[in-house]
Amino acid sequence: MMLKLGLGAAIGAALVLSASVAQAGECPAGKMKAGVRASGETMPKDVSDDVLSSLNLGQQIEGLGDRSLRFRKLVIQPGGVVPWHDHTDRPALILTESGEITEFRSDCSVGIVHKAGDISTEGKGLMHWWKNEGKEPAVLYAADVKRDE
Repeated sequence: MMLKLGLGAAIGAALVLSASVAQAGECPAGKMKAGVRASGETMPKDVSDDVLSSLNLGQQIEGLGDRSLRFRKLVIQPGGVVPWHDHTDRPALILTESGEITEFRSDCSVGIVHKAGDISTEGKGLMHWWKNEGKEPAVLYAADVKRDE
């Protein structure tokens, strides 16, 4: 009986705690609000950004002649910054492979910590910047659809 009661209490506590905490890599409940941040760090710092591969989508899908699918690896050193940018015309998926990094979004009043295994979805209307506030490099992989220049 005591084991059942202890297990029930543990499950109940986990449910209560999970209701008030954001899912990995998401803005916490009650902290989302449009336009809470209109700018951020504007210069890259201690970040490498390497294009691993790119594919001209116009050669693959009719009507996408000026777009490319790009796959990149970013390594952000401790204290490093990916500067303020927007995704109005450049949707992306970002995988945090190792380390952790904090994202400062235009629609969230607090920083969002992304840990290894988290995937960030970046779409129309999002403006943000990232900073590595940890003690080890953060390694990110980014897939995005960008307009060819």
